[in-house]
Amino acid sequence: MIKIKLRNELIALTILAITAALSLWAYPQLPLRVASHWNFQGEVDGYMSRGMHSLMLPGILFLMYITFLVMPYFDPKKERYQEFAKVYRLMRDAILFVLLGVYASATFYNLDYPVNISAIVASLIGLLMMLLGNYFGKLKRNWFIGLRTPWTLSSEDVWSKTHRLGGRLFMLWGLFIIIAPWLNASIALIVLFVGLATILIGVNLYSYLLFRQEKKK
Repeated sequence: MIKIKLRNELIALTILAITAALSLWAYPQLPLRVASHWNFQGEVDGYMSRGMHSLMLPGILFLMYITFLVMPYFDPKKERYQEFAKVYRLMRDAILFVLLGVYASATFYNLDYPVNISAIVASLIGLLMMLLGNYFGKLKRNWFIGLRTPWTLSSEDVWSKTHRLGGRLFMLWGLFIIIAPWLNASIALIVLFVGLATILIGVNLYSYLLFRQEKKK
């Protein structure tokens, strides 16, 4: 079980504090109707009220932080979390930081700052995928974090080998996400969805084959 200590929560709490401060600072300056969604060309195709903008993503960050805190307590393999506690917190903090980056980018865009929203968000998400992929190999078997297939959850060896492969695929996919905004929209969609399909199909098939091979032995 991961022990909750203040010094381990400082980064996450700082991110939450910055998000709340940004929301309070920006709210009076935002227009009543703000852009909330952009297509692959960087064109706005969705709107929401400034109140919803100022509450929704900060609320999501807070709920996500609480979820990461309590999730190990509900995992049947809760004792394994202490083996990768540092990686768990690193992944959590990276996800929260990226969400803050997305929120800040959207906020400053709506305040008429010159923000290339597509490039910034794609870079943040792409770097997040690469970071997660880099640390996948350090995850231990659990029910909530990682590449959870019936076969990885049934074998420690299958879990480890599948996460090493999955980590490489995630890092490559993250690179594709970063360059996607600079490609033709149709090509970018194909690259992203083919990449995602490759990961989903690849890790499931690979873990299944590893499991069968292990059973034969």
